[in-house]
Amino acid sequence: MTSHIAVGGLFKSYRRGKIEVPVLRGVDVEAARGELVAIIGASGSGKSTLLHILGLLDGPDAGEVRLGARRIDSLADRQRDALRNRTFGFIFQFYHLLPELSALENVMMPHLIRHGFFSYMKNRREIRRDAAEMLERVGLGHRMTHKPSELSGGEMQRAAIARALVGHPEVLLADEPTGNLDAATGQGVLDLLRDLNRERGLTMMLVTHDQQIANQADRVVRLAEGRIEEWAPALV
Repeated sequence: MTSHIAVGGLFKSYRRGKIEVPVLRGVDVEAARGELVAIIGASGSGKSTLLHILGLLDGPDAGEVRLGARRIDSLADRQRDALRNRTFGFIFQFYHLLPELSALENVMMPHLIRHGFFSYMKNRREIRRDAAEMLERVGLGHRMTHKPSELSGGEMQRAAIARALVGHPEVLLADEPTGNLDAATGQGVLDLLRDLNRERGLTMMLVTHDQQIANQADRVVRLAEGRIEEWAPALV
């Protein structure tokens, strides 16, 4: 397994009417296997765009994304879809849990996407067990049958973490995972991510606006106006 991930010479712009707005302007960034890298910067600096390109949710205008020695942004759609489902785990600020499903069913959903309906139904008991074990791991064993509307913000984020990790990804990409949480709950979520990072050797890139959160990473990357402004070791 290799989970060293890197982007090189990354450029990305978006059109707003007739105006082209540059977002990323020649970004180079990487994370070694098992490393937790925090990406910080002001709103509009390109943090989320960088994370989306790293996770193949968007494509660059120029530059490349590499997983180990393999370039992955130029792969065929089906191959990129498979990588998103099997290799990457995603955690978003707004959880994106399906409101009509229980916490357990939400965590099971990546397996439905990965295996297809018939294989999913055939292996549903095993998939259910794996999802339940992951919810136990994130402290939600007592909330498995609850729907998102019955969970607190911290519990919803923990369910989203369980969903991201149930497929045993190599790389976890987290976009402001504590942004909607109070300080104590956010720290609890970060402690959980850090524990999982150490236990599994999970490579993580975490976007945050919070310097205190960033300082708990292995390294900190500051992004300003679409460029890497500085790399620094996290403060201990």
